Amino acid sequence: MAARTPALPEVNFSDWGDIRYLHLGTEWVQGSMKLDAPFEIELEYVQRMMAWLLFVEPSSVMNRHAMQLGLGAATLTKFSRKQLRMRTTAVELNPQVVAACRGWFKLPADDAKLRVVLADAGTEIRKAEWQGTVDALQVDLYDHEAAAPVLDSEGFYADCRGLLTEDGCMTVNLFGRSSSYERSLEKIAAAFGTEAVWAFKPTREGNTVVLAQRTPTRPKRDALAERAQTIQTRWGLPAPKWLRVFKPMS
Repeated sequence: MAARTPALPEVNFSDWGDIRYLHLGTEWVQGSMKLDAPFEIELEYVQRMMAWLLFVEPSSVMNRHAMQLGLGAATLTKFSRKQLRMRTTAVELNPQVVAACRGWFKLPADDAKLRVVLADAGTEIRKAEWQGTVDALQVDLYDHEAAAPVLDSEGFYADCRGLLTEDGCMTVNLFGRSSSYERSLEKIAAAFGTEAVWAFKPTREGNTVVLAQRTPTRPKRDALAERAQTIQTRWGLPAPKWLRVFKPMS
């Protein structure tokens, strides 16, 4: 007898003031959207998932490829496609999440530069078509309890590294107890190399964003500051603030 696939959680949303929140059958927030600015990034940790912009020439961004593993409320997907004008691919397991994003969170229909793939991320990213094609990989894979990442092995992070272009970056949201964070960080460092890993301090809510580069670089502080200012001016992200709480692992 075939093993039964675990039931996917039900998807719903709640509105609080001018913010809409996505839930997977619990009170845990899986994403959010400003109702009057649906293509901006509202949550601090989600803004930090864009830290890869610090490592690329701003004029090159629109010619690059972003991929999200885990759609959430489609915040990163919408920002990459609409604000950054990038080719954007999102991989999501739960068809209800895709339907919710299209119905409640202003996710546009697929087009020449946007593709939502309904699949298990751990399987999808091993396909040959994606290898070496992704400039900005954003990993935010949590179950409905938001206790620990669903995919969090050294092998998974090695597969993620295989997706990246030579100057590509992965950003990962790590949320949970400090012991869980330390274990995840060790696995990322094992897959990418310690010198390739950068990390933010945790947000007030306990989200820690980690960045790993396919090819390690150490930009000078003044170069990072100049690029951060450009990111803030061009795309409205608080990148100058990031530099106070963002540093290499080694």
